Amino acid sequence: MIAFAVGNLVGPLAIGHLFDTIGRRVMIAGTYIGSGILLAASAVLFYSGLLNAITQTACWCVIFFFASAGASAAYLTVSEIFPLGVRAKAIAVFFAIAQCFGALGPVVYGAMIGDGSRPARLFIGYLLGATVMIAGGLIARRLAVDAEGRSLEDIAPPLSSDDRRAQDF
Repeated sequence: MIAFAVGNLVGPLAIGHLFDTIGRRVMIAGTYIGSGILLAASAVLFYSGLLNAITQTACWCVIFFFASAGASAAYLTVSEIFPLGVRAKAIAVFFAIAQCFGALGPVVYGAMIGDGSRPARLFIGYLLGATVMIAGGLIARRLAVDAEGRSLEDIAPPLSSDDRRAQDF
């Protein structure tokens, strides 16, 4: 678990600044799609019997390095599209939804692992996770906000501003 925690921590610290320089849309899409591709590759290696506990852990650490940075930036970017008055509530709602789906992970993957005699089920689960990550990256590429180098007020004016009232929703 410590290795996974290190991957989760180092990713945002090492590449987090790129989300504000290269661009969030590009970086979120890239980290999600890249994580999905890496997860699919590790699934193939796992199913082929080419990974042991150490190499599997190393693969996941690399995946978490990129996925954690992308997920952190995605939370921030989603919150930025909301006006200042509801931004904290938006973050809380998105976090709560994510936690509900995250809570299902042990149940779903526990069912896939079972007694360990059917690795094909876990392989399919990994590919499903990879597909979800890649789909998230493609959606981010299309819909994410170009927030780099802009103030939050430029992205979503406060509810009390004249600009906000003039916008057509």
